[in-house]
Amino acid sequence: MTDRVTALVEAARRAGADAADAVAVRGRSAGVSVRLGKVEGTESSESEDVSLRVFGGQRVASVSATAASDPKSLAERAVAMAKVSPEDPFQGLADPALLARNLRDLDLFDPTEVPADQLKEAALAAEAAALAVKGVTNSSGSSASAGLGGLVLATSHGFVGQYVASRFSRSTSVIAGEGTAMERDYES
Repeated sequence: MTDRVTALVEAARRAGADAADAVAVRGRSAGVSVRLGKVEGTESSESEDVSLRVFGGQRVASVSATAASDPKSLAERAVAMAKVSPEDPFQGLADPALLARNLRDLDLFDPTEVPADQLKEAALAAEAAALAVKGVTNSSGSSASAGLGGLVLATSHGFVGQYVASRFSRSTSVIAGEGTAMERDYES
């Protein structure tokens, strides 16, 4: 992804941009939702996208596309858009002196891939635990999901930064009480 964003920034400069930045984002996620002990839905997604922002004087434009898009055509389109955009004196890249150069590892990534059957079991367990609470009379459902992804940012000032992160979540929504005294609550 680093090569892709630096190629976009270079293409923008060749197309006439005074400055530019580009971002590439890649992600993958999966989730399972259940209600009353039965699977209601499953989902899975994968994506890889890029975004390019170009500056010409005090004019700016942004374009986004799939990562497979041609850098030259994206850059040319963004520069053409910037030429007809209104001036905005508050847009611009950060001063190069303010850019971070030594990025700390924030330990945001766990490479564990959670299979769909484990997500299903996690959602079922969360719902069962909520339904076991005294006074809980119904369930609006429970879900479990997992995802991982990464981001790379490059600027025409020479900055390149990146990170990868993962996430895991469970949520449950249940109803307690009877008749007009029913209340719903949610826990994530």
